[in-house]
Amino acid sequence: MVTSKFPLGRFSHLSLAQKLMYLGILITLFWLFIALFAPILQGIGFLQDPTDLLSNIPGESPSLRHWFGTNVRGYDVFSRTLLGSQAALKVVFLATFLSMAIGVPLGLVSGYLGGKVDKILLFFMDTIYTIPGLLLSVTLAFILGRGILNVAIAVSIAYIPQYYRIVRNHTTSVKNELFIEAAKAMGATPTRVLSRYLFLNVIQSVPVVFTLNAADAILVLGGLGFLGLGLPEEVPEWGHDLKEALPDLSTGIWWTTLFPGMAMTSMVVGLSFIGEGISELFNPTLRNKR
Repeated sequence: MVTSKFPLGRFSHLSLAQKLMYLGILITLFWLFIALFAPILQGIGFLQDPTDLLSNIPGESPSLRHWFGTNVRGYDVFSRTLLGSQAALKVVFLATFLSMAIGVPLGLVSGYLGGKVDKILLFFMDTIYTIPGLLLSVTLAFILGRGILNVAIAVSIAYIPQYYRIVRNHTTSVKNELFIEAAKAMGATPTRVLSRYLFLNVIQSVPVVFTLNAADAILVLGGLGFLGLGLPEEVPEWGHDLKEALPDLSTGIWWTTLFPGMAMTSMVVGLSFIGEGISELFNPTLRNKR
């Protein structure tokens, strides 16, 4: 009885997916903390200026002065690795919110109205969906140019069809329910039906797609940065730092690739764990099976 009251005892009754979800939340909160409080950490001297290369020895191995060492240009790897979370979170959440803000309303309207509107939207979304997401993002990033907003738009386009298809399919199955027919019989306008009666019933799967898309967007951003199509060079970004560090491996400088790569991997894994846990919470059949 004593152990059952201990807070950690509650975790023994959780499934593996739920335990991983809490671990993912901790990882994501860590990077959110770093991104939000990085200016304060830099002000108190805990983080060095990520653009300062004149006061450091190029290619210095990890030490007490430079925990993650320096790269061949003299940048402090520790500060650039932690401050890289700012660019990642800005682009990722902006891209996923843009895709969700476009895909969800289009899915609601398409599924509810049907007819020619549904066919036209479905054709365009299927066309976008057939194009590989990374290839589409690379093409748009090349056209739009560098910058937080431009990269976010380039990344978000590939995720719009996913929100559209999920919301449209749910709307199509729910719009014929009795409570929808009753609302229309009472004089509810299509806008009111969509916003009040349909939206909350079809939005349940969106958080799962949101977290998984956020994890994928980090990899896409890293790929764009590696190709030189991401953010400006002076902005700390994991993909760009990995691109510059790739030639260092042949000279024995391993720390310039290890730490940015671990940071990117940890954020992707954390968001993926959250998505798996949320998927189980919203799927009673999967939860009961496990």
